[in-house]
Amino acid sequence: MQYVVIGAYAALAQDAPIDPTRDIDFTPDSTGANLTRLSTALKELGARIRTTDAPDGLPFEQDGPSLGRAAMWNLVCRHGEFDICFRPAGFDGGYRALVKNAHRVRVREVEVVIADLDDVIRSKEEAGRPKDLAVLPALYRHRQTRSRDNRPAR
Repeated sequence: MQYVVIGAYAALAQDAPIDPTRDIDFTPDSTGANLTRLSTALKELGARIRTTDAPDGLPFEQDGPSLGRAAMWNLVCRHGEFDICFRPAGFDGGYRALVKNAHRVRVREVEVVIADLDDVIRSKEEAGRPKDLAVLPALYRHRQTRSRDNRPAR
């Protein structure tokens, strides 16, 4: 499956000094074949729609095409909470726009593709939500320190 991890976890994978969030966000490639793979993975995970009224989530029937018709899915599975965001703030081109600057990193035993720190910052600026605005000063400082130290992304 092709995707880019976005948001706080992408920043954390680049050593940003921010607190982790409860969920992980990612943007999948929206091609038909990739959506079919995503649908299969969600079924294997037993993914359910996340809502405050149902701690274990609500069941939902989905397939590749139906997944691609929504802009965002807030989901939960036995491994935790996650969001699928097809059009992150600042990136109407979704996956194709983000993958251009993305980095491959190893998280434990898995290689994942993460959004570049500049793209994470841009998305948080565009979203403008209080929780995004709250972490921007730390992300700006981290970007400046990284640039000054001439450290590439991991």
